[in-house]
Amino acid sequence: MKNKYMLSASGMYINYFLLGMVNIMLASNMSFLTKQLNTDGAGISYIISAIGIGKLLSYSLSGVLSDKVGRKPLIIVSSLTMAIFLIGIPLSPNYQTAFIFAIIAGIANSAMDAGTYPALIEVFPKSSGSASVLVKAFISAGAALLPFMIAFFADRDLFYGYAFFLPALIYLLNMIFMFKLPFPNHKREQSTVQQLNTAENKFISAPKMKQEGIALIVIGFTSTALFTVAQIWLPTYGQQVLGMAESSSVRLLSYYSIGALISVLVLAVLLSKVLRPVTVILVYPMITLIAVLTLLFVKVPAIAIAAAFFMGFSTAGVFQLAITVMTELFWNKKGTVTGIVATAAGLAAILLPLATGLMSKTGHISIIFIFDAMLSVVGMAAAAFVNYRYRKILNKNRSEQIQETAS
Repeated sequence: MKNKYMLSASGMYINYFLLGMVNIMLASNMSFLTKQLNTDGAGISYIISAIGIGKLLSYSLSGVLSDKVGRKPLIIVSSLTMAIFLIGIPLSPNYQTAFIFAIIAGIANSAMDAGTYPALIEVFPKSSGSASVLVKAFISAGAALLPFMIAFFADRDLFYGYAFFLPALIYLLNMIFMFKLPFPNHKREQSTVQQLNTAENKFISAPKMKQEGIALIVIGFTSTALFTVAQIWLPTYGQQVLGMAESSSVRLLSYYSIGALISVLVLAVLLSKVLRPVTVILVYPMITLIAVLTLLFVKVPAIAIAAAFFMGFSTAGVFQLAITVMTELFWNKKGTVTGIVATAAGLAAILLPLATGLMSKTGHISIIFIFDAMLSVVGMAAAAFVNYRYRKILNKNRSEQIQETAS
């Protein structure tokens, strides 16, 4: 039976394709922005951190609004505000104005997450895990395309801001496109699931926020921390510890990105047929730990390439799947719990660059990846507890019947 919300889902994925560009837009245009805003690389990094601040300040509110007013209004508003950011940055007359636009981008991102993840889960109730990890695939694809777009304008001596204006235009067109499309009634979805949970005894006992809820929040933090550390420090580790040339060490990030993209494509297939999201969030940190330890103890460039690939493979999609499991357990507050997990992720995005930057001042980059291994262990422990609780409280026989009826 054809899903009547397929076009709506397409619009949401387009937003995240563009978000992949936004995530690296400021760093990719650093040389232009430093001149325009009369600052240096550190100043631009502070503007980038302002996006994280905007996320952190607004995630909880966005989650509550998602449950109260619905998913569609937040998604529409996020498209508009993200377009404002993209138009505003190239036209900013000073540093302070650009900083404000960056905070606006963070708020837009939080609204997008709080609206989109619950909406995708409601659009695809039988394959919510696959629907969620595909978000990561679209983010990766957008990030891969942006450098080519920047090079296109640069080769023709065109204004660098066109690389901002084009995605802004697509955001606005997509907003108009989605404005006319149907979205699931989130209150009716919650009511239906509540009736099913009561009538069919999906849960043997009620999920507890103070137990599995907190563990999933921890996973939201560690999953974001793990890929943040890798993306910042892999090239430096390659140069200083492995003795790789600068160009070769930077390519470690390419292998990392390839691993991430392959991972989400594999998960999109397997989650709908073979794997449960709760299993992946346990297995993936184990793979990350093995990859990080290999990087630390087998200091050979060729092995580092394989380790970078598997680090990318095993950190991709974990955040999205943590949200999927959280919304499955706390189905009556999908937007709220999405906001809580995303807040933990936003906190990691702010704290980890600061913490690892301080570690780097010791002159021993290996310390950072020892810390990364410790984060993997924490993520594994939290995921093991979630798996234990999940299997304890969920009536497996009934859950499959409920998914069939809900869809």
